[in-house]
Amino acid sequence: MPHIQQLSPHVADLIAAGEVVERPASVVKELLENAMDAGATAVTVEIKNGGMTYLRVSDDGCGIAPAELPTAFLRHATSKLRTAADLAAIGTLGFRGEALAAISSVSRLDIFTRERGADSGATLHLEGGVPGEVADAGCPEGTSVIVRDLFFNTPARLKFMKRDSAEATAISGIVTHLALSHPDISFQLIRDNEELLHTPGDGTLKSAVYAALGREFTLSLVALKGRDGDLTADGFVTRPLNGRGTRGMQTFFVNNRLVKSQLLTAALEEAYANRIMKGKFPGCVLFVTLPFDMVDVNVHPAKTIVKFVNEKQVFDLVYHAAMDALDREAKPDAQPSAPVRQAQNPQGFYQTMTAEQFRAARSEPAAQKAPPVFRTSIPPVSLGELGGKARVADYVRNTPDAPRVRNVAAVTPPRAADESPSPAAPIAPPPPAAEPAPAEQVTLIPEAVIPWRVAGEVLDTYIVCEDADKNVWLIDKHAAHERVNFDRFKAQHEPIMSQTLLTPLVAQLGAAEYAAVAERFDALRDYGFTCEDFGGNAVLIRDIPADLDEGDAVAALEEIAGDLAAGKSADPASVRDALLATLACKASIKGGWKSDERELRVLVDKVQSGEIEYCPHGRPVKVQLTEREIEKMFKRIV
Repeated sequence: MPHIQQLSPHVADLIAAGEVVERPASVVKELLENAMDAGATAVTVEIKNGGMTYLRVSDDGCGIAPAELPTAFLRHATSKLRTAADLAAIGTLGFRGEALAAISSVSRLDIFTRERGADSGATLHLEGGVPGEVADAGCPEGTSVIVRDLFFNTPARLKFMKRDSAEATAISGIVTHLALSHPDISFQLIRDNEELLHTPGDGTLKSAVYAALGREFTLSLVALKGRDGDLTADGFVTRPLNGRGTRGMQTFFVNNRLVKSQLLTAALEEAYANRIMKGKFPGCVLFVTLPFDMVDVNVHPAKTIVKFVNEKQVFDLVYHAAMDALDREAKPDAQPSAPVRQAQNPQGFYQTMTAEQFRAARSEPAAQKAPPVFRTSIPPVSLGELGGKARVADYVRNTPDAPRVRNVAAVTPPRAADESPSPAAPIAPPPPAAEPAPAEQVTLIPEAVIPWRVAGEVLDTYIVCEDADKNVWLIDKHAAHERVNFDRFKAQHEPIMSQTLLTPLVAQLGAAEYAAVAERFDALRDYGFTCEDFGGNAVLIRDIPADLDEGDAVAALEEIAGDLAAGKSADPASVRDALLATLACKASIKGGWKSDERELRVLVDKVQSGEIEYCPHGRPVKVQLTEREIEKMFKRIV
């Protein structure tokens, strides 16, 4: 057995650095927290090459005394704690005294600082944690820390770093969250000489939200306020109709500290129960404030995980505050209505008239009335008649009542000036649709030879089928069609056909989701998505898969981004399957949509023949009820 010995200070510092400094974003977080604890009112973050080669954080805080500069880079050196009792009531963002030591041990670092009111400042250079001499320097009041060549002395860490764009996006997320938590501080983020973010620092939370998260998200917010004794909750939550495909836009702060909390997430989402669509998640910028001794922030080195003394009280506070905000939004204060005679109705509806006026209008001679204008609509066509390959998807309606026609512009020919509309003119029948090639048609099994019978459909979701052995089957048509689409996509070796949108769509993602998507713009093009950076964690969508409805495109990309950011897919094959499963789900018929008999037959034949058993996500597509089970339900047998 090897002998026990104490690690050298250098190795110990590298181990400590690994706990605190995972990537450039970790460096930015620690330096920004120090700047805010120093009383800064304006902070600038500048990065190059994703922060790997150059990273600068400057503030106008209180500065550091020249004599204390070497001490500041020693482990467990801090100005924020004095006694053990202080650990029970931590009110600063940083307090461990490890950040500067950890950062300097894995980089080449320069610090320039000047105390308020001092005639001059001081500078110190450190390389691999080894300090040089403190020297005088001319610099503005506050502190600037420049970090170069991160992980230069730990090359094993470099191979775990992601693309520069991904690292820069992670830094942007950190700056964004801290800007939200401190709207009274002006934050500026510069990436490769381009300004990405600049908050006003006017102390108004909504201004910070607008600058950091964008106009669209800000307009979807509802104010939230709640109190329970010494505990308060305030901020904003999104309206139920503005639900997101992931939890990426949920931001929680506890005593102005950004945290990840399953408790707070559960409390918020519980308030949206029965209000938000299934598969959608609310967004928020939510602050919980409570006495310092009621929360433990010393759980994780990064201080992003906290524990509450009274979890139920915190849960109830957030839950009821969110419920009240949503109830107020659903029931706005009643506004005094205008008198009926003053009400304006652009359609000239009869309710704007008095009873006498209405009767007089009804008794007018027909010749005095304006001739009615008839609008003709495009006659219903099946998707198979629009051309292209005849697939199972072609036999499926995409709206409850009629097929969907995408990217088809209906052009009405101009009418001569002396030509008047003729309501009696017959509508010409549409030209006969071209028959698709026989090899491309879906072949149905002849009814005379199949050992099952389609009995019908219930709840516009489940197909009822009876087989020759007197078993009754319930088939989930969405799950079955999802598998059909998935198998078809997977069998294709060429890129999925896409359609160009007349008007591009914008998907606003969380920082992690955006980073995951930005790394795979080229790969997404093979799956029908043409995306590009739109700034501020937004993605511009120009092309979408041909089978995907335009209204589902943003939700599909959000779901893909959430899966990628969560690391559910690692190897390329798994990434491809995850993308195809999401596309198949969004392109399939949904529960509640009406289907005709032929559509049901296509799906039943594939399910009952054994071709389909599970949807791409592993859910069964059918369940069986035997004759005996049914008879037992009705007490026909014991």
